[in-house]
Amino acid sequence: MPGYIAPLEGLIEKFRSLPGVGQKTAVRFAFSILDMPREKAAGFAEAILAAKDSIRLCERCQNISDSALCDICGDESRDSGLICVVEDSRAVLAFERTREYRGLYHILHGTLSPQNGVGPDQLKIRELLQRLTGGVSEVIFATNPSVEGEATAMYISRLIAPFGIKASRLALGIPVGGDLEYADEVTLARALEGRKLIDN
Repeated sequence: MPGYIAPLEGLIEKFRSLPGVGQKTAVRFAFSILDMPREKAAGFAEAILAAKDSIRLCERCQNISDSALCDICGDESRDSGLICVVEDSRAVLAFERTREYRGLYHILHGTLSPQNGVGPDQLKIRELLQRLTGGVSEVIFATNPSVEGEATAMYISRLIAPFGIKASRLALGIPVGGDLEYADEVTLARALEGRKLIDN
């Protein structure tokens, strides 16, 4: 049975390399690109490159940003004594939608996963510890309620124990194995309100 011509196959494979994109979706995306006028396809490619070139990590919280500090870290009205630790930038957006949390964030860019080769050095843990030297009263762990998320929260909570800073974990309403980015605003707000201390 004949396959796709080489240029189309290459495009399909690029889409297939994206998380959550299967063969059928990759084929649909590839044909959508082919059906675009050349100018629109060029604009699509330029948008990808512009995002890659202009988006960087906030120097303080490691969130995605187009400047040295993200808008949240640059907002002086936020409570700098609270740091909410999350796995990725999508969780920040989820919390911001609740309009309940007015502290700062720290983005780890993943969780500990030894079987996948992700250890402490692959996460932004060192950067978090550097932020704890003055004025921080509580670190809220909002990693996903998965085995990896729980292990990561426990590991970092032990590292921050010598700082004498309160460490808490989200509580009510977040199902085990769920992703924070899919939780609704009310569930996240209740989870924040019902957080509990982590015993070391």
